[in-house]
Amino acid sequence: MTDFLAENNLCGQTILKLVSRGNAIIAELLRLSEFIPPVFKLENKADQLKYGDILCDFSYFKGSEYYDHKIDSNPDLQDLDEEFRENHIEILTRFYLAFESVHKYIRDLNRFLEDLDEGVFIQQTLETVLLNEDGKQLLCEGLFLYGVMLLVIDMRIEGIVRERMLVSYHRYSASEASVDANIDDVCKLLRSTGYSSIGGIRRPSNYPESYFQRVPINKTYINMVIGRLRSDDIYNLISAYPFPEHRSTALATQASMLYVILYFAPEILHNQQAKMREIVDKHFPDNWVTSIYMGIPVNLMDAWEPYKAARTALNNTLDPSNVKDLSTRYEARTNKLNAMVMRYLQEGTLTEEFILDNIPKLMNCLRECNVTLRWLMLHSVAGPWDLNKRCKQLREQLIFDSKFNPQQLFTLLLNTSQLELNLKEMFRHMLTNKQKQWEAYKKEGSERMQELSEVYSGSKPLTRVEKNENLQAWFSEMGKQITSLNYEDSTSAGRKIVQLIQALEEVQEFHQLESNLQVRQFLAETRKFLHHMIRTINIKEEVLIQLQIIADVSYAWEIVDSYTRYMQEGIKKDPSLVIKLRATFLKLASALDLPLLRINQANSADLISVSQYYSGELVSYVRKVLQIIPETMFGLLANIIRLQTHNIKEVPTRLEKEKLREYAQLDQRYKVAKLTHSISVFTEGILMMKTTLVGIIKIDPKQLLEDGIRKELVRQVAWALHEGLIFNTKLKVSELSTKLDALGAKMDGFRRSFEYIQDYVNIYGLKIWQEEVSRIINYNVEQECNSFLRTKVLDWQSVYQSTAIPIPRYAPIPMDISVNFIGRLAREILRITDPRATCYIDKMNTWYDNKTKLEVMTIRLFSKVQDSIGTYGLTGLDRLLCFMIVKELQNFLTILNRGVLRDKAWLEFLASLLKSLNPVVGLVENPAKVYNAASSKAAKLWPPFMDVVLKVGQMQLLRKQIANELNFSCKYDSNLLAGALQTMNRGLLTDIEAHYQDPSLPYPKEDNPLMFELTSYLECAGISNPFTKIYITTKRVPYFALFGFLFVISHLPKLQYTKSVVSMVCKNPRDPLDGPPLVAGIVTLLKQFHSENSDQFLALLGQYVRSMVESVASSQKVELPPEVINVLVFFEEFLEYTEMPRKKVEAHIPAYLFDEFRTTL
Repeated sequence: MTDFLAENNLCGQTILKLVSRGNAIIAELLRLSEFIPPVFKLENKADQLKYGDILCDFSYFKGSEYYDHKIDSNPDLQDLDEEFRENHIEILTRFYLAFESVHKYIRDLNRFLEDLDEGVFIQQTLETVLLNEDGKQLLCEGLFLYGVMLLVIDMRIEGIVRERMLVSYHRYSASEASVDANIDDVCKLLRSTGYSSIGGIRRPSNYPESYFQRVPINKTYINMVIGRLRSDDIYNLISAYPFPEHRSTALATQASMLYVILYFAPEILHNQQAKMREIVDKHFPDNWVTSIYMGIPVNLMDAWEPYKAARTALNNTLDPSNVKDLSTRYEARTNKLNAMVMRYLQEGTLTEEFILDNIPKLMNCLRECNVTLRWLMLHSVAGPWDLNKRCKQLREQLIFDSKFNPQQLFTLLLNTSQLELNLKEMFRHMLTNKQKQWEAYKKEGSERMQELSEVYSGSKPLTRVEKNENLQAWFSEMGKQITSLNYEDSTSAGRKIVQLIQALEEVQEFHQLESNLQVRQFLAETRKFLHHMIRTINIKEEVLIQLQIIADVSYAWEIVDSYTRYMQEGIKKDPSLVIKLRATFLKLASALDLPLLRINQANSADLISVSQYYSGELVSYVRKVLQIIPETMFGLLANIIRLQTHNIKEVPTRLEKEKLREYAQLDQRYKVAKLTHSISVFTEGILMMKTTLVGIIKIDPKQLLEDGIRKELVRQVAWALHEGLIFNTKLKVSELSTKLDALGAKMDGFRRSFEYIQDYVNIYGLKIWQEEVSRIINYNVEQECNSFLRTKVLDWQSVYQSTAIPIPRYAPIPMDISVNFIGRLAREILRITDPRATCYIDKMNTWYDNKTKLEVMTIRLFSKVQDSIGTYGLTGLDRLLCFMIVKELQNFLTILNRGVLRDKAWLEFLASLLKSLNPVVGLVENPAKVYNAASSKAAKLWPPFMDVVLKVGQMQLLRKQIANELNFSCKYDSNLLAGALQTMNRGLLTDIEAHYQDPSLPYPKEDNPLMFELTSYLECAGISNPFTKIYITTKRVPYFALFGFLFVISHLPKLQYTKSVVSMVCKNPRDPLDGPPLVAGIVTLLKQFHSENSDQFLALLGQYVRSMVESVASSQKVELPPEVINVLVFFEEFLEYTEMPRKKVEAHIPAYLFDEFRTTL
């Protein structure tokens, strides 16, 4: 019969590829279970209220029309539903494909069984495949993996969450779902079982057997697979565990398979006592906790409680006397084995000679260690089964009887891992040099014989040795015999060497050669070399394979996390422990062989992704364990910061001799030196760990240390920002300035300490500081801006978030709409500079309180912001204000559309007003009457528009202050960069203008990132004008210029020009209004529309001024009316903000009016 796994064996390849796919599906399910969008869980009230109507479970299918109508009839729900679809369709598709692959897997397994039954595979039947060793393994694995998939889905993805995901996918992918008929079958298979992994919820009746029977599977196949697992050692592992007490460990893999597969035949668990007794006696005589796949632990006492036959069969194992006997036996072994392993690990014990002489002893020791570790780790672990009173009592009894000491067990794990690693490395080295070593021994032995031959020839003088031709010939022949030994034919060479050793012993006795010391030494050395040749030829790869089988630790993939505390405590006491931990991590990496074996055999493309997932999980665990080093370092660093900031005085550049002792502060400096030394010791500890390949990911200790330091820095800085920027909005005097001072001092302490420590730990401290702080702030800005975006940037999509160095997310502050600190900071600044409560004086860049006339905020505040959250913080704040402005402008357009443009009466009013004002180059007769009547009629329109205009103006003024601060600090800190950016900007604008005059000249192409990247640099350097920015795209709005003009002349009378502050301030404190935000808001609004709107707006204002001046002149009054003065001041500020030339306004107002009005102020 041909090899079952041969490429030309269709039957073998089909089932192999299926099993390979099964392992890949489980990896994908485990990977996805970490990315379940929290919204599908509807855990908090806010999510329930917001998404409760659009997230449905399978009840949706009973009344889909009702649910769809409910959403379609409500525009807000419709909008929310569409937004939700855009944000989640990608991850939903990924989940659905994983769910579908489970259904496709069992369908393909059933089809394979049908094909076997129908004789599609020539000369192959279910019986013949089960007779083949590989076939038997694959058929068992095929069913087992399907069971594991179902269990993993139920353990990791709650039933109700699955249903909501499947319904959402069905609704959002209706076109694809209608074509794909599988969705109904997938929903039937994965509907909620009622099981919950959350403790305290009772297990549903008939679970999981009813779940396993949702897709029918051939009963004969199930029974035959159970039969094979009951009776055979399908993986031939008993040969690796020759001792009878180790049998349950040898059969552990198939025991876990039996546990899962028995749920496909629940009648055995319930009623077939004889079979269950046989299964328990063979697989579970001394254990009741097992791991089913990649360390998922299961307690049989809890799992089999509902099944009578299974429960009864397990009684012998769970007998208190048996449990006590096992506990005391393993406790005694732990102490004994720890001492034995420590002896082997002593320096100089494990030599090549020692290993070759003691292979059986070493293997037995490792076998005992691993069996003990497995039993104690599995049976002492706490789990969800502890809610079962009997399980908890049994575990407590076991811990008491075995005097369980987790620290001792952890030490055994460390030492065993180290011994295994040392043995593997030495054995691999011996295997690599096997032939070379053998040839060297052969040459040495042959040369000794040749030399002895020459000695007895009489030609080579040796003290008191007479010539002997017989011995000369005999030794010469022996030399030839040794030379003729063939490495390739190791069996005959071995026999021949034994004969040669005997011959050499005999010649020594018969020819009385013992009297000559030198000859005797030559013979002894030759025999020694021949012995070495036998040992060398016996170095076989089987030992390494056996070692790999014995060292399997896949059962601890999950439960090893409970030993993290002991690992970290050990590192804290002795950082060099990292060397032994490296061996433990490599031992854990061997668990990757289990899911990858079949994928590799099938040459599947999934190999890399599955390897990356499991390797990534293990690397994350390594990082978690070793994170204690950066954590401890930061604790020591905090002490250094405190000493340097509060205790040690800074030495001045010039110092009087008498004060030298005062500034020496030897005790404090000694403390700093001691703490610094401790930090460098920790650094040395992690750097002792060699570069290690964990799965397919290479761990570089230097990179690991740097990542750990980054992670701890991110954690501490993120917390400082979160905690430092929480404001009490009810206070009359804002805490903003004091909070920024405190945060600035804290951040400066972090930065200084990093700068101080970088040389001692061999890292680029300032580079790390800037990269991580910018990442934290950019991430928080991105998440805060999400609330303004329809398509959100989720954590796994963010370029700033990282799995290795995650940025922590903190829950929003109650009663605050901000997502994080950057939102709270922006809203606090907006609160204290509210245009209704403050007055902005442009010439002083300061906000004053309307009532108390005290300073509320100056430009110095933005310097404090920069000191505390840096340039990235200021640019992030600026970006957030941009999003807020966009929202307000969109709000303005919505109000305009609903309140004005859809109302026929208002449109007719505006049309008649425009008609009465046309032509705008002329004058309006009786202007006071015309304008006042129009203003009065429109008065009730203004409040919502006024709020938006003031908010936009306020934010634009803040953006201007931020740009000033950024530009100043850029010129101060990096004048060359500022100059280069300005020159580049001017040059690029000149080229673009030249291109529009002559299109043959070059212009940056669409795919050229030059303009986009330069803009981000310019904004970071403050080389930008917020008032010239276009925030939104708009359509043509009829009468917009007239609307804006009417809005301005309606509100300018509420202001008065005050010469002392060179600005317009509110006339009546009871009707507060600030001039600069009003002007800035109008400028921004007009900028969003076509420039013809601005021109018409200025023309209408010009007509207003001319008409009012003309009416005053006709009444022979000399002074300009206040309304005209306000409009002229408005014009001046308008020109200042827009950077327009004065000629633009002089086209509508005579120049002398501008010159004249200043003299009257």
